[in-house]
Amino acid sequence: MMKPSSDDRTDIEATSQSEIALAKGVLIQAKQDLRRFATAQDSVGREMYADAYSWVTSNDLSWPYSFQNVCKVLRLSPEFIRAQLLPVFQAGWLSRSRRMAGSISSSLRGSLAKVFGSHRQSLGGRHSRRAVLVH
Repeated sequence: MMKPSSDDRTDIEATSQSEIALAKGVLIQAKQDLRRFATAQDSVGREMYADAYSWVTSNDLSWPYSFQNVCKVLRLSPEFIRAQLLPVFQAGWLSRSRRMAGSISSSLRGSLAKVFGSHRQSLGGRHSRRAVLVH
């Protein structure tokens, strides 16, 4: 965690408890959305995830409750918090990619079985001497 400068301390001291509580709430909500919607299949869930992800990855300082400003108010390192939150994205992406690859693989195997099954029948039942890979 980074040590706040004297200018930062003045800003933080001027921040009310309710502003700090709201900043915590915004950060907690983003964390929950990243976890809850990481593997969402519906458009609403994917949009919720995308919003939380873009908020965490943004370097915007113009909005009072931007990720950067929330981290500043809470005296947290944005890089550290991103490192804690964004592996959730990677796990969700990997999980979704694995399911998609499995579906494509299954479909491809079915298609190949149909093509080569009909090809084998057209050869009059003769079997090829070449090795066949089976999964």
